[in-house]
Amino acid sequence: MENFTPFSALFGGALIGLGALILMLGLGRIAGISGIVSQALFNRNDRPWRLAFLLGLIAGPITLSLFVTDLDYSTPELTSTTLLAGLLVGLGTAWGSGCTSGHGICGIGRFSVRSIVATLVFMCAGIVIATLFH
Repeated sequence: MENFTPFSALFGGALIGLGALILMLGLGRIAGISGIVSQALFNRNDRPWRLAFLLGLIAGPITLSLFVTDLDYSTPELTSTTLLAGLLVGLGTAWGSGCTSGHGICGIGRFSVRSIVATLVFMCAGIVIATLFH
């Protein structure tokens, strides 16, 4: 567990939670990425804040990389497998009425029973798959 970084993970999680809270208090909107993306693409109402949110998701890491030069991250190679995986994730978010982050961060924070159940299912499925393939 040489990459275990509890303080940076805690700090990052707190920032994500704070951002979700600010969006909820400021605009009364939920910071579920799949909903923000789909509504930005297919619904003209509220498009400006959704595009600004998505731009911030892209601009944040780029801006950070200008100041912090020793970031260690990798980008997956674009293959037919990653494209298929992306399509399956999109299908899963449509069927699950949201993505794992939306249910886990925003839904649980609002005490949504549907999100609590969905997050438990995600976590249990992930544990089972990781156990089988590790």
